[in-house]
Amino acid sequence: MVKEFNTQTEVSVGLEILWQALSKDLAAIAPKVNPQLVKEVQMIEGDGGVGTILLFTLCSNFTGGSTVGYQKEKISELDAVSREIGIEVVEGGYLNRGFSYFKTRFQLSAKAEDQTVVDVKIYYESENEEISDQIKTAESTYFHFFRKLEKYLFNSA
Repeated sequence: MVKEFNTQTEVSVGLEILWQALSKDLAAIAPKVNPQLVKEVQMIEGDGGVGTILLFTLCSNFTGGSTVGYQKEKISELDAVSREIGIEVVEGGYLNRGFSYFKTRFQLSAKAEDQTVVDVKIYYESENEEISDQIKTAESTYFHFFRKLEKYLFNSA
């Protein structure tokens, strides 16, 4: 059965700039935003829209070993009107950490001209009932990513 975890964060970046970064520029900027986690991102299928598959090459400190890991993610939702993007892990990464299903949906909404609220929903399935620590780790990873993205976008403006 698919479970859901919801959280929210605020980013001191305007809605349009943040939407552009997540929906169009993610593959290019993720390694720049968080080089300790993401070594590189390649678009291996698609054109950036729904169905696109991205290959994230992860650094060894994230994978917990001396080898570099990976995570393939598929864009499963992309709605420019409601500013929603859904990304499902289809291979590697969280699927190697005890999850049989892992999807994250981000919905952006303007709070002020230079502030955006990001609603994060994590949908997951696992036979391991003690997976809550990994969900908290995922939440922390997203918060960390958005803080770094905020700083990157602020310095790039």
